[in-house]
Amino acid sequence: MSRNHYGSLKSVISSQYFLYFGVLGIFLPYFNLYCYHIGFSGFQIGALSALRSVTLVLFALVWGVLADRFQIRRPIYILCNIISTIIWVFYLYTTDFWAMLLITAFYGIFYAPIISFLEAFSMDVLGKNKKSYGKVRAWGSIGFITVVVVLGKIIDIYSIKLILALILAGSLLQAVISVKIPDIKITKEDPLAPAAKSLLNIRVIIFLICAFLMLVSHGAYYGFFSIHLENLGHSNTFIGIAWALASTAEILVMIKSDKIFKTFSPEKVLTFSFIVAALRWFILFFARSDAVILISQVLHAVTYGTFHVASILYIDSLSPDKTKTLGQAVNNAATYGLGLMAGFFLSGYLYERIDTSLLFIISSLIAILAAVLFKGFHLLQCLKNGALSER
Repeated sequence: MSRNHYGSLKSVISSQYFLYFGVLGIFLPYFNLYCYHIGFSGFQIGALSALRSVTLVLFALVWGVLADRFQIRRPIYILCNIISTIIWVFYLYTTDFWAMLLITAFYGIFYAPIISFLEAFSMDVLGKNKKSYGKVRAWGSIGFITVVVVLGKIIDIYSIKLILALILAGSLLQAVISVKIPDIKITKEDPLAPAAKSLLNIRVIIFLICAFLMLVSHGAYYGFFSIHLENLGHSNTFIGIAWALASTAEILVMIKSDKIFKTFSPEKVLTFSFIVAALRWFILFFARSDAVILISQVLHAVTYGTFHVASILYIDSLSPDKTKTLGQAVNNAATYGLGLMAGFFLSGYLYERIDTSLLFIISSLIAILAAVLFKGFHLLQCLKNGALSER
C-alpha cells in the first residue's frame, strides 16, 4: 500500500469518526433531555435508552457474523448508514412514547453495527500501526466537541427540538461519505466457526464481564448527567461545555495513545481506567459547584479515552484474523450494548426513587467491582503461570 493511498484511507476513516461522534455529540447530552422536556418519566427515558442498547447487543453480533461469514462488511456498513438515517426521520413526527419506542427498535437494528464495523475498518487500515489508532479515533472526539460547544448555546437561544433535525443532517452526511469506506477483505482458509470459538476463552470472558460492568457504571452518566445538571440549575450552555471538556481531555489521550501503550500493557491501562471511573463517579456524588463538576469531567480522559483504546487493542489481540469484525462486535455489544442497557434500566428505575446524585455512588461501587475482578483474575493467572514454571 502506497503512502498516498494509506493517507487517503486514513482520511476516510477519520471523517467517519468525526461525523459519527459529531452526531453522538448531539444525541448523548441532549436526546434524553429532549425526552424529559416532552414529559417522559425517568423510567420511560431509561426504557428508550435501554432498548437502543438491546438492539446494539443483538444486531451488532448478527451483522458482525454476516460480515465475516460472507466478507460483506463494506456493503452492510453502507446499507446500515443509509437505512438508519431514513428511519430517524420518523422521530420528527411524533412525541408519543410508544411510537418512539417502535422507531427506536427499528433504528437500532440498522444503527447497531456502525461503530464496531468502523473499529474493524480502522484496525485493517492501520495494519502494523495499530497503536496509532488513537490519533485516528481522536477525530471522533473533535467532532463531538465541535458540536456540543456550539449546540448548548443554540438550544438556550432557540429550542431543544432542533436536535432531531441536526442529528438527521449529520447522519445523512455520514451515509453519503460512507460509500468511500475501503473494501479490505481478510482471506484466510480456516473456517469461521473454530476461529469464533477462540472468543470464548477465559481471558476474553473475564474482560467482557469487567467491560460490561464498566459501562453499567456509565449508565447514570450517559442517561441522566444532563438532566442532573439541569436540576442543579445549570444552563444548556454549561451542559455543553461539561460534555465538551470531557471529550477534550479524551483527545489528549487518543493522540498520545501510541506512547501510552508502548509503556504500559492494555491490562494495566484497563485496571487503572476502572479505578479512575470509581473515583469519577464518587466525585459526582457530592459535586455541586461548577469547578468540581468540570474537574470530574477531565477524568473522562481515562474512564473513556484510555479504557476505549485499551479495549479495542485488547480484543483485537485476542481475535483471529477471520473474526476481527465479530470480535469488535462482541466487545461493542457487551459494553455499549448490554452494559449500557443494564445501566440505563437501573438508573431509569432508580431515578424516580432516589436523588440523581445517589445514582453516581452506585456507579462508583460497580466500577470498583470491575477493577477488583479484572485485577484479581490477572493476579491469579500470574500465580498460576509462576507455579507451572517451577515444575
